[in-house]
Amino acid sequence: MTDTRRVAPTSPTSPTPPARPDASRTQATSGTTGAAGSADAASSASASSASASSASASSAGASGRPTAATGAQLEKYTAAALASAAQVIGVYSTSFGLACRLLGPRERSQVTSIYALVRVADEIVDGAASQAGLPTAAQRTTLDELEAETLRAIDTGFSTNLIVHAFADTARATGIDARLTAPFFASMRRDLDSAPFDAAGIAEYIYGSAEVVGLMCLRSFLQQTERSDAELRMLSAGSRSLGAAFQKVNFLRDIAADRDDLGRNYFPGVNLLTMTDAEKNLLLDDMDADLDAAARALPLLPLGSRRAVATAHGLFSSLAVKLRETPARALLSTRVRVSDPEKVMIALGAALGPGAWKK
Repeated sequence: MTDTRRVAPTSPTSPTPPARPDASRTQATSGTTGAAGSADAASSASASSASASSASASSAGASGRPTAATGAQLEKYTAAALASAAQVIGVYSTSFGLACRLLGPRERSQVTSIYALVRVADEIVDGAASQAGLPTAAQRTTLDELEAETLRAIDTGFSTNLIVHAFADTARATGIDARLTAPFFASMRRDLDSAPFDAAGIAEYIYGSAEVVGLMCLRSFLQQTERSDAELRMLSAGSRSLGAAFQKVNFLRDIAADRDDLGRNYFPGVNLLTMTDAEKNLLLDDMDADLDAAARALPLLPLGSRRAVATAHGLFSSLAVKLRETPARALLSTRVRVSDPEKVMIALGAALGPGAWKK
């Protein structure tokens, strides 16, 4: 019998992201590294699955401390923390908020807590902190403090920061640990470095800023489910591909703001001012390959999370289509979006069955 608590393999804290298992992938002009082979994911599956199993199969973790909130006062505090996290996704993302509504209550609260921590870190390096007057050095210190507080909360089960507390409650319940949080914070830290990206650097950045977030969500989706090692590897690869696709689509959609407001170019080798339609479409070919790889893993997800992920996949697939239809020069002054009626139709299609939004 396969361990009923096994989840997708995590990755080591090495600065080089492990390759996604799809050796046939070639890379677009952006220079991001394509997936290479499945050996890395296969070799880490047993150890990480055992770690997640021990974290979620009982009420106590390896340290003997509870892995989720217990006791009336702590439960009340945790409920307030989770409600705070839900407010963050409600304010910042209609797309992910819509997809999250299709999740069951437990998965919804866990995914929103993951999103909320990611958003807080992003605001430190991309927006609110700078507008509040924090110089780069202070932003870096604040980010370091957030990472340290997150690790403390995962260890102790408590934080005075409600968003961190909500994330830690999720992490302790699902087995999320520094193997996933460290690459994430490293990528956030990279946003404070003005040096241009090269091919290896952008691959590492996408892994930490997006792919590990997909792996975190997968740990929530696969609680109390049974999957074979081969299925876990496919789900892990699909989660990473979907996270990468989301990030790359956002990069292309937001090239004007990233360049003008933040001085960034996430597409090494591409001059954003002179980008041609052919270059843009080559970038989109890479994104479509990620979306296709993610779609192949969808049927392996539990039904509730499958519908939610299908909604998110459909929303970003629609964005990719719109980006392909938009002239490259227009992206310097236009932010492509999916209309609210379109979002509703995509969600309805996903609720009726995975892939229905394509019909």
